[in-house]
Amino acid sequence: MSCQDFAPQLARTTSEFRCLSLTAIVVATTRHQTKTKDLRLLGAEPVVVDALDRAAVVDAVVSASTDVVIHQLTGLSNFRNLKKLDEELALTNRLRTEGTKFLLEAAQAARARRFIAQSFTGWPNAREGGPVKTENDPLDSNPPESMARTLAAIRQLETMVVSARNLEGVALRYGAFYGPGTQISPGGQIVEMVRKRMFPIFGTGAGVWSLVHIDDAAHATLLAMERGPSGIYNIVDDDAAPASVWLPALAEVIGAKPPRHLPAWTGRLIIGEAGISMMTQIRGSSNAKAKRLLDWKPTYTSWRDGFRRMLLEGGREAA
Repeated sequence: MSCQDFAPQLARTTSEFRCLSLTAIVVATTRHQTKTKDLRLLGAEPVVVDALDRAAVVDAVVSASTDVVIHQLTGLSNFRNLKKLDEELALTNRLRTEGTKFLLEAAQAARARRFIAQSFTGWPNAREGGPVKTENDPLDSNPPESMARTLAAIRQLETMVVSARNLEGVALRYGAFYGPGTQISPGGQIVEMVRKRMFPIFGTGAGVWSLVHIDDAAHATLLAMERGPSGIYNIVDDDAAPASVWLPALAEVIGAKPPRHLPAWTGRLIIGEAGISMMTQIRGSSNAKAKRLLDWKPTYTSWRDGFRRMLLEGGREAA
């Protein structure tokens, strides 16, 4: 399994493997030898491999004799600049295109039964119509220029996965993550920016976000190993909300002053068209299909409760 990004969450929900009646040996890939010890401590068998090396990927997956391949490969650790989103996500987009192609080939060579890939929902949705979109609704046909290549990579990943031959292909469109190890967590980048009033609401703040706790995302991934037909699933909570709602709520939970409100033209200078689109125009997503076909029941049905519990538990751990 290519699941380095989700290794901690998968480890915390190991009991789900028993619920699914699976005998699971988790093989987790990493590019760095220094991370193998951590993966072993989490209960996975580490394999050092460059995900863009076709031969190495095929060899690793075939050697693992895997039944299910989970593709969670990204290169997001150094993301900083929304104004240059496509440039910042260049490696991630190669992993979504070339990396997915190599992993699918490897899964087919290994005669794997199922292939699960990480996708994303929220800003890729068409920015028109109602506030919440399903998997049947179209993606944005005219995204901001700085997002075009990233959206094209997401489309390509999903098309390759759900049309793969001799595999049950599943693309999980995760919402914006919060919870341990994410930017929205105690000490996380977004939480600290909100605390310092460095994450303003630009323009109307009417852009609708769908969020999901990282543990609920991991749980949905485990369920998708065994359940549900091939296809695309939104993995989000029940409570899509505008930025003008969830950002002040986060500030209140952490005891910070409310975010500043700044005009959209200022935002274009600071976060570019991509950021302004996320702040004012994007649409949220429905999780009804995942609930129905994966029998997924998120523990955190709303980020409102999730934020409170996350920050409370984080404070206890710090104490």
